[in-house]
Amino acid sequence: MRTDIYDLRTALEVLKKEPGQLVETNVEADPDAEISGVYRYVGAGGTVQRPTKQDGPAMIFNNVKGFPGSRVVIGMLASRKRVGILLGSDYQRLGWTLRDAVKNPIQPVVTEDLPPCQEEVHLAGNPDFDLRKLGPAPTNTPEDAGPYVTMGLCSGHDPENGDSDVTIHRLCIQSKDEMTMWITPGSRHLGAFWEKYVKLNKPMPISISIGLDPAIYMSAGFEPPTTPLGFNELQIAGALRGKPVELAKCVTIPETCIAHAEYVIEGELIPGLTMREDINTNPGKAMSEFPGYTGDAKPDNLPLYLPVIKVKAVTTRHNPIMQSCIGPSQEYVSMAGIPTEASVIDMVERAMPGRLVNVHAAPCGGGKFVTIIQFRKRNINDEGRQRQAALLAFSAFSEMKHVFLVDKDVDIFDMNDVMWAMTTRFQGDVDFIPIPGVHTHVLDPSNDPEFDPSIRVHGISCKAIFDCTVPFSMKKHFERCQFLEVDPKKWLPDFDF
Repeated sequence: MRTDIYDLRTALEVLKKEPGQLVETNVEADPDAEISGVYRYVGAGGTVQRPTKQDGPAMIFNNVKGFPGSRVVIGMLASRKRVGILLGSDYQRLGWTLRDAVKNPIQPVVTEDLPPCQEEVHLAGNPDFDLRKLGPAPTNTPEDAGPYVTMGLCSGHDPENGDSDVTIHRLCIQSKDEMTMWITPGSRHLGAFWEKYVKLNKPMPISISIGLDPAIYMSAGFEPPTTPLGFNELQIAGALRGKPVELAKCVTIPETCIAHAEYVIEGELIPGLTMREDINTNPGKAMSEFPGYTGDAKPDNLPLYLPVIKVKAVTTRHNPIMQSCIGPSQEYVSMAGIPTEASVIDMVERAMPGRLVNVHAAPCGGGKFVTIIQFRKRNINDEGRQRQAALLAFSAFSEMKHVFLVDKDVDIFDMNDVMWAMTTRFQGDVDFIPIPGVHTHVLDPSNDPEFDPSIRVHGISCKAIFDCTVPFSMKKHFERCQFLEVDPKKWLPDFDF
């Protein structure tokens, strides 16, 4: 546990002291696709088009075109090892760390002091107010529908019982005081709250906090059943830090925001007000998404899932830092995948304690589609339980598509080793278990009737289990070569082993 980090700035100070974890540039960079284009080569990783660099440093752009004095930081969480540093955890055990935090939640608190996020206040009623000029919201690619806030933590309340929740959503800036917000159908708590506001025909107050403590971003990716409706994920961030997340009352709406945020956008979702996502650019595209493809722009006929936020104010710290993320990067994998690991760990451990070794939501699946489960067969009676663990994983996270099962001698963080296990411990006719006709995620382009006529509607998939474990009765035939155990630093003391 790290208690010395409580916002983006303290996190950056920590990284400055860690070799190879943070770089800066004073060369001017255009937020329109150029910043993301540069970071692709520095450390984006994930499902970004190759060439890209895996496990590269985070990066600060100190000279942003069109925004004098503004800075952009990108890739804060685009390395699993860096996430481990920022959370004070072994990077290979992050799923267990987050799972323990879910079980020991600490409620956020509302500060009565002037919060850092309100050192400067810009009201939408002023004639010179323009959301597009207050902060550099980068685009991922030249064909994006517009500038996107990619690291905006949305906060809202249930209009009936007052439950609160936070979620990260796709937010496109459309005008000087309007943003569109895509809510994936049926998968986000704020979406459930919004549907209630629509039925009541009332605007929904919503705050968007940008530039935060990494623990908050890492906690926001949890979904049901691990965090059911009414469970605010800020409690998980509190547990990760051992102290409550500080909230502040918004200036113009009855909502709270993150007190130490760099930027806060305050506004309301308006029932019946919709807008085509690419209304200003007309590319038919939205932005690059976690599977590695550019998503289609949403039309204006989805009132429940593409509403418009009417912005009422923007508050900031002095000299605020815009935090951004590349959609298909390793950063998204961290925010989505490690909470997925925690959810799978919790589900399997409760059902069959002591058999699960570890879980990895692999970057090739964007942190959502592919999970590798490392399973320990303790005796002959555990044969087949590994497949039960895979079924539990699908229950823990409904958007998962493929599960690979491997033994404890396989490095689940090395896809070459996972593929080695599949090559030498897998037979397609007996170890491949298809589960057709199950809903997964709408952003997988292969989940479509045009791709396969057996798929009834877009978003339906054939989930699959790849059992690459050795039958318990044959373990002695699958022992890996055992090398002499030595301390290599005796020969190469300065080498990074």
